[in-house]
Amino acid sequence: MDREDGRALNELRPVKITTNFVQFAEGSCLIECGDTKVLCCASVDFRTPPFVPRGEGWVTAEYSMLPRANRERKARDVSRLKLSPRSAEIQRLIGRSLRSAVDLKRLGEHAITIDCDVLQGDGGTRTASVTGGFVALALACRWLVEERELFASPLRHYVTGVSAGIVEDYPMLDLRYSEDSRAQVDLNCVMNELGELIEVQGTGEGRSFTLNEQQELLRLCAKGNKELLAIQREALGGKL
Repeated sequence: MDREDGRALNELRPVKITTNFVQFAEGSCLIECGDTKVLCCASVDFRTPPFVPRGEGWVTAEYSMLPRANRERKARDVSRLKLSPRSAEIQRLIGRSLRSAVDLKRLGEHAITIDCDVLQGDGGTRTASVTGGFVALALACRWLVEERELFASPLRHYVTGVSAGIVEDYPMLDLRYSEDSRAQVDLNCVMNELGELIEVQGTGEGRSFTLNEQQELLRLCAKGNKELLAIQREALGGKL
């Protein structure tokens, strides 16, 4: 099967991460995955939510799409006075994924919020937010060390995310919107640098799928996440 952009079935879209994209955030980056562009900003607060145990920190995320991130204008969530179910589900995924990378006791009584704002969406916005959000998080942790708020970074491992799917019965990596909108199966996968799974979301949207097909999609994601890890490391100068 030929893809519209000429990529191989197991090939990522071109990925670019620009760090320190925003002046005032403790950590920030713009991540571009093909035509998907997400601005990720990490903000440090010296107070933690009431439910966090004394002496521990917290990491959370917020996600939104700008009104013209898509082909038609989408009303802002604030205009409805509540977060859309899709945005709520995605930001919980991002928060869970990024918390897995942090030793919350070593973070101390600091809270880090990662805002992921989709400037332009062409598929894979949640996984791009995870990958870019980790870079912003790492930069915020680096800032805490540089400011002598922490002796060492609390990060335990890298986190990357990518999607795969089945379109016209062909498994393929990193779906753009025109592929995702007609995918029979859609799978999002978050991993660490050891290739271990952090979260998997798989849905048979057009048909059910077999365990063998699931494993093929996970193998594609493992390849993509390994390549994203190399891009993260380069963006961070090779160190956390």
